[in-house]
Amino acid sequence: MKNKKRKIDILVISDVHLGTYGCHAKELLRYLKSIRPKTVVLNGDIIDIWQFSKSYFPKSHMKVIRLFMNWLSKGMKMYYVTGNHDEMLRKFVDFKMGSLRIVNKVVLELEGNKKAWIFHGDVFDVTMQHSKWLAKLGAIGYDTLILINRLANFISEKIFKKGKLSLSKKIKNSVKSAVKFVNDFEQTAADIGISNNYDYVICGHIHQPEIRELKNAHGSIMYLNCGDWIENLTALEYANSEWTIYKYSDAEFEDEETEKLEESELSTHQLFDNLLQEFNLMRT
Repeated sequence: MKNKKRKIDILVISDVHLGTYGCHAKELLRYLKSIRPKTVVLNGDIIDIWQFSKSYFPKSHMKVIRLFMNWLSKGMKMYYVTGNHDEMLRKFVDFKMGSLRIVNKVVLELEGNKKAWIFHGDVFDVTMQHSKWLAKLGAIGYDTLILINRLANFISEKIFKKGKLSLSKKIKNSVKSAVKFVNDFEQTAADIGISNNYDYVICGHIHQPEIRELKNAHGSIMYLNCGDWIENLTALEYANSEWTIYKYSDAEFEDEETEKLEESELSTHQLFDNLLQEFNLMRT
């Protein structure tokens, strides 16, 4: 088993959707336990409060939360950027506890006096702003499609000995309005970033991992998207003054076992109690 953790300066992940059937929590846990970041940005939709159900929250999903708690207990700097599926947390924006901050956006200072503007991205979604019920209905449909996709992948790999499929990607790439939405989303983020003289603009929300330069008449900016842990299983890593997209692969961890996170080590109950007490104090 590999004991050496890969050191990175900044980790950005989004759209984990803990509490849904589509979430790849086990894979995420393996990845998180293989790295040692200095700063962590949870860029929205980490816990899917929209579709949260007490009847479905597997141990693997809870272990991800426990790992984050463990990192916090060790003083690791962490920003929880609110998204649309966890928008309930927006009531607690500016909440601080130890090294944890809940924010709507964050600007990080990088090497060479460069600035990275990080936010979830749902503010650009017209459906979110004007037809939230339609967006929630779409989220349920998307989760159902992911379940169908998993069944299709099982049949493809086990019976036909072929590779994995992505039904949702094929649908999105074949619908012109969906492609236009992604392009418009990326350009809008870039335009605002350029107008504010940022060097990087980093989003989540659209589940499309990307690093590319975007331009307009006033300049250029590096647009980045960390993707998701539903389809793409990706994250953004910043190390050695460079951003890269991490893509999970089973082969990378095939000889490893997922370690158990001990309750005593994590002090999870105590940390949850502290969080609840802080939230209650803020409400009163």
